[in-house]
Amino acid sequence: MLNPNPGLIIWTIVTFVLLLIFLKKFAWKPLLEALQKREESVKNSIERAEHAKQEAERLLEENRKQLERAGQEGQRILNENRALAEKLKEEIVYKANQQSRHMVEQAKQEIERDKEAALIQLRGEVATLAIQAAGIILDETLDENKHRKIVDTYLKGLPKN
Repeated sequence: MLNPNPGLIIWTIVTFVLLLIFLKKFAWKPLLEALQKREESVKNSIERAEHAKQEAERLLEENRKQLERAGQEGQRILNENRALAEKLKEEIVYKANQQSRHMVEQAKQEIERDKEAALIQLRGEVATLAIQAAGIILDETLDENKHRKIVDTYLKGLPKN
């Protein structure tokens, strides 16, 4: 059946050893170098990815802080604007009250002037009527200027109410 052939065994061993030497010299070295380069490339990629991840986390944290600061700044501005609006409202109300008081005071002064003018006109008409009445009663012509002075003096002595 199987007969071991020593020549074939030796040539198989020699061929195998030559193949191993040939592979070691020409194939193993380039294969190992390619595997080492690939390993370094993967290792570098992992390191870059880790670095990018850390940078992204740092930027995310920085963005969160900026967002928080922006929210606080917005709240501060809102509070300042509310305070300013309240102050402006108070100023407007104060000015409106001052203006209304001033208008009331002017109206009072105008009423007082009109009242004085009406009293003066009324006194003049009363004096004229009194002189005419006295003239009719006495049925003679009176000196109007002289009698007007008398009536004016009398009316000035009357209370102003």
